[in-house]
Formats: sequence, structure tokens, C-alpha cells
Amino acid sequence: MTTTRLLPPPGAPRRLAAAQLANSVGDGAYYVCSVLYFTRVVGLSPAEIGLGLTVAWAVGSVAGVPLGALADRRGPRGTAVLLALATAATVAGFLVIDSFWPFLLAACGYATAQCGLSAARQALLAGLVGPEERTGVLAYLQAVLNAGLALGAAAGGLAIAADTATAYRLVFAMDVLGFLACAGVVLRLPAVAPVPAPAAGEPRLAVLRDRPYALVTFLNAVLLLRMPLLSLALPLWITERTHAPGWLVSALFVLNTGAVMLFQVRMARPVTDLGSADGAVRSSGRIMAACCAVFALSALPGSRWAAGALLVLGAVLQVAGEMRQSAGAWQIGFALAPADRIGQYQGFFGTGVPVARTLGPLLLTSLLLLWGVPGWLLLGGVFTAASYAMGPAVRWASRRSAATPGEPAVLPG
Repeated sequence: MTTTRLLPPPGAPRRLAAAQLANSVGDGAYYVCSVLYFTRVVGLSPAEIGLGLTVAWAVGSVAGVPLGALADRRGPRGTAVLLALATAATVAGFLVIDSFWPFLLAACGYATAQCGLSAARQALLAGLVGPEERTGVLAYLQAVLNAGLALGAAAGGLAIAADTATAYRLVFAMDVLGFLACAGVVLRLPAVAPVPAPAAGEPRLAVLRDRPYALVTFLNAVLLLRMPLLSLALPLWITERTHAPGWLVSALFVLNTGAVMLFQVRMARPVTDLGSADGAVRSSGRIMAACCAVFALSALPGSRWAAGALLVLGAVLQVAGEMRQSAGAWQIGFALAPADRIGQYQGFFGTGVPVARTLGPLLLTSLLLLWGVPGWLLLGGVFTAASYAMGPAVRWASRRSAATPGEPAVLPG
């Protein structure tokens, strides 16, 4: 594979990828070190951290819609720059906290800025990239995201090896610099014209009254319950319910990250309209059902290497389902959003991520660790049902005349 094929097209897509890389490296280090920093340096208990992050992501998921609407009305480029700076400020705030309530305040600011930044960047992408190219560009951005997270995780590993307050603070400082760099790159992109405010009598947050789009968003959130599988449920399953070696946890993470980096663009290429997006989501449901069945088999009596082989097979199926579901969801989320409300619609559609982060760990650990094999089979059935329900929901939503996407105007840099 040539270097050109590994990079997004020149111009706005490549600059968007540079912005993604700038903050994802710092995020990767932050993700692997943050809990240790909060417990060992700040002195918070695991229960306080869990409660604080749950509240924070709940607040962030609610704030994403009005912040996305702000990006529509004020322009997505300027809004994205401000929210990237706000994220940097909240990460810096973690460096000076010393108790639970300042932590909760900083965490709510961080989650709010992150959810709003995601919606603003999606609106910016929609304004700079044509509808037929968006899913492909998002696939490149996802690959870049995984590359950045992997690099950051490696840097975070060095901080964990040092296990000092200074090392952990350097990780947070690196994340701050990453978001500052992200803001600088986004500022160099062309500006997208803001859309007019709603006429008198029209709702300012129309997405909250759009029942078909709400159903599509709900089904996408169910499918995103796959997110805590790799980071939380599967490590616990491997160590508590199988005979597989513990180091397999990190090996499966590397497998997932590497596969997305190498194959996400290729997997997204056939997804060009709502029909192909529906097909991608349905196939992802079938693949995830097979993945859950294979993971369930890994707990059966047998050698540790047999269990390990099943876990590797399950992880391959999982990442294949993940890439198909992502590509379909990107196309659906954009195609069903009115052109003058992409920011608020993407802010609403993006709530699936914080919902999965907030509710997923409790749901999956209860389902899989308490129920075992039947829990895995039930989870596979849930993925399949949600993926097949997506088609009728998309057809219902697509019948709205306002869902036909248009092209926002692009202003000179």
C-alpha cells in the first residue's frame, strides 16, 4: 500500500486528518494514564472517579445538541476552534484539582467541550466535503484517530512505567498541547458560512422533535455498545472466565487498532448511499452476533491456547463488524440531517458515544460476567435486532423532505 493511499485527499480532508492526529495522540496517553493520575496523584477513590465520569458524560451528551446548533448558527470553524481551546483548558484544569468537586467540574467541562467539538467538526466536514465523499473521508479520519491513539498509548505506557506525579502531569500537558495544535490546524481551514436562524415560530432545536431521527440515533447507540467490549468487558472476561493468558488483553487491543488503521478506508469504500449504508449496518449485526458466539465459546473447558485462538477469532470478527457499522452509521447520520442543521443533528446523533461510555460498562459487565455464555448470546441477539431494525427506521426518516442534504456555502479562508 502506497503512502498516498494511506493519506486522505489533499486539501481540507488532509488538514482535518492533521487536526485529528494532533489531539488523538494526547488523548491516547490521557486515556491510559488518567485513572492512575486521579487515584495516585489527586487521591480520588475509584467510586468517585466512576461517579464523576458518569455525570460528566451525561452532561456532555445533553450539551452536544445546543453546541452543534451553535456551530450551525455561528459557523463550524470558529466554534470548533473555541471548543478545542476549551478542551485544552479543561485538561489543564485537571492539573490543579485536589478533591472530588473540582474534579467533577473539570470532567463536566471536558465532556461538554469534547461532545460539542465532535459536532462542530462534523458540521465543518459537511461544509467542506461533498456528500458523496464524506464517508470515505471519515474512514480516513477514523484510521488517523486509531494511529494517534496507539502512539499516545505508547507514550502513556512510559509514564506508567515511571509511575511518578511528574510523568503523569507531562501526559496531561501533552494532551493540552495536542488540542492547542488541533485548534491551530482547524483555524487554517476555509470558513463555512453559518446558516440563518430559524424563522419565528420554528423550533431552534428541531432535532429534538424529529422522532424518526431519534429512533435511528437510539438504534445506533445500541450498536455502539460494542465500544466497552474491548476496553472493559473483554479484559474482565478473559481474566475471570477463560484460561487464556492475560497478555492477550493488550494483544487484542493492538489487533483492533491496527486493523482499523489498515482496513477502515477499504471497508467504507462501498458505502455511498442510504441503501449501501443499511446493508453495511445489517451485515455488521450478523458479524457481531457471530463474534459474541465465539467469545462465549472461549469459556468452555479446554486448553489455554484453544481459548486464546477463539478470542483472537472473536476479536477479528469484532473489528470487522465495528468497521462495517461505523461506515454505515456515518453515511446514515449525515444523509438524514437537513443541510441547515447538520451541527445540531450530528450533536444529537453523536450522543450514542457518551451513552455507550456511560451505560455500556454497567450493562455489559452485568450481562456477560453474571450470565456468562447466555449473556453473550443475548448480546449477539441485541446487535442483530438493532441492525435489522435500522433499515425500516432509516426509510421512515428518509421520507422527510427536509432530510435531503444540500451544500452549505464555503467562504474564502
